[in-house]
Amino acid sequence: MFAMKIKYRYFFLFFLFACAICEAQVKNSGNDSVKVYKKIENYSQKSGFNKFIYRLLFKAKRSETKSQKNARKEFFIKKSFDRNEGKIIRDIKIETLDPFGYSVENYKDEPEKGFEKFGNTLHLRTKNWTIRNLLLFKKNHPLDSLAVKESERLIRKQRYVRRVIIKPVDLPGSDSVDVSIRVLDSWSLIPTGAISGSKGRFDLTERNFFGLGHEIDNEFSRRFEDNKRAYTGSYTINNIRDTYIKATFKYENDLNDNVTRSAKLERRFFSPLTRLAYGAYFENKFYVDSLPDNNGVFQNQDFKLETQQYWAGHSFRIFKGRSEDFRTTNLVTTFGYKQVSYKDNPTITYDPQHFFASEKLYLTTIGLNSRKYQEDKYLFNFGIIEDVPYGQVYSITGGFQDKNNHKRAYFGGRIAYGTYFPIGYAGINIEAGSFFDGNKSQQTTLRVEANYFTNLMSIGSWRVRQFIKPTLVLGNHRVDIIKDRVTINEQNGISGFDNPLINGTKKLFTTFQTQTYVPGNWHGFHFSPFFNMNVGVLGDENHKLFIDKVYSIFSLGVMINNDYLVFNSFQVSFSFYPSIPYQGTNLIKTNTFKNDDLVLPEFEIGEPTIVPYK
Repeated sequence: MFAMKIKYRYFFLFFLFACAICEAQVKNSGNDSVKVYKKIENYSQKSGFNKFIYRLLFKAKRSETKSQKNARKEFFIKKSFDRNEGKIIRDIKIETLDPFGYSVENYKDEPEKGFEKFGNTLHLRTKNWTIRNLLLFKKNHPLDSLAVKESERLIRKQRYVRRVIIKPVDLPGSDSVDVSIRVLDSWSLIPTGAISGSKGRFDLTERNFFGLGHEIDNEFSRRFEDNKRAYTGSYTINNIRDTYIKATFKYENDLNDNVTRSAKLERRFFSPLTRLAYGAYFENKFYVDSLPDNNGVFQNQDFKLETQQYWAGHSFRIFKGRSEDFRTTNLVTTFGYKQVSYKDNPTITYDPQHFFASEKLYLTTIGLNSRKYQEDKYLFNFGIIEDVPYGQVYSITGGFQDKNNHKRAYFGGRIAYGTYFPIGYAGINIEAGSFFDGNKSQQTTLRVEANYFTNLMSIGSWRVRQFIKPTLVLGNHRVDIIKDRVTINEQNGISGFDNPLINGTKKLFTTFQTQTYVPGNWHGFHFSPFFNMNVGVLGDENHKLFIDKVYSIFSLGVMINNDYLVFNSFQVSFSFYPSIPYQGTNLIKTNTFKNDDLVLPEFEIGEPTIVPYK
């Protein structure tokens, strides 16, 4: 124990020493940052522990094999940025292109086929100022290649953009530079849907309303057995002017007549270069749910509640050098407040612990994070550049809750790490938290999530990736009520398992997916057959994991992507269930599997929250 304390103290001194070096710099040129970086690297070699910490904080970029053509193109763009780094930006020229027949790389490409020209006439191109509002660099400011790189990623992240290229344009004999931005739109009006034996769904989304970058989503559902209808609608402003404040207004009336109205304003730490973040959320919700009494008899209960949340945070640069490692490593502090007010809640017969009660929650988080992005292809879209986040997070969260006229403290922590390895990408996120009433822990949660996918492999002309995503959730000293239990259901594990009696205090489930990418296309449509297997187990105070029943689903399907439509939810699937409790065995269902559970987490510190127990 004493030796461990010495090591941690040694690391703390090392950390202060690194910060002191950066503070001593009055002006930080590229050479200065290289010197500081080298000093820290040399210092880290003095012990195995320092070397371990150094590797945690500073990870070399992934080396990858590129085609000769792409490698040459990227080489010349990088050399152009190096040559013009720090020059004053004289002008920013933005060109947005219709989705059909054009290319951001080749200026000579133009639509030739009739359907391409017809499609372009129906499309409203993204406004130039919509793109300009996304930029992290401005006219009459020095050219910053990292800000340009981040701007390119943020533009590419917009679902109405298919491709973007940002290049500096040399001005011979001048100490200034122009910047050229070419953006290729995607077709933004997206109809999707699904149909099964029990219900049907139709979703119509406009991701770029009038070229403003606003999103309108309308979803209509119908249950066949009783002809019940449902509707969900939302309107999202992704970037109010150039503030990066996102506003979302949503209304939902589901198949059980549960109604939710909400409004959310939020400015996240959308980039490692972001310094201020904040948000507000308001929700009014009415729903009916069943709860058991002491005899296990369920009865519907009415719930009506209002929620309001506020949070704000600041990101501080730790190092002042110009290297990307220095500029993407930050110390982040956030503060949050949440208030839940119940207007209608269950009677004491169905909620003796007063679990559903009004509360106020005050939390603060402080942590160190470093995050960068690696461009990759053939992940969740077909051949389109995607930005894979990698980095690390080390944070702690503390605060207190005021509920049922009683205050109790909360403390939690998070460690996350992810990067590319020679065998593929791997990441892990570990969170633990607990309330404390004096020295007694209450509602403790440990949550471990991992993500792994292989490098892109080839079988003949087909491309293949293997995805694996395990999740472990452990709960201790939970409230003695069915709603304070983990489940394996459509939202949190395996779709099709929606009975509330399938629950426990701990669970482990893993998703295995083999994703293939078929060469060629049919009128711009690409087909990606997949095999998916979800396996999960539950445990409680009386049953350990792996002893109780194993729940599973096996799915075969195909994802359908289009060069012009950037989406990944259009799919057809058939699923086999060996057993679903309370429903039967050897069941086959269609389109029950949704291929959206493999999304990679951001290595971001945002609104302070308790560790999710679900």
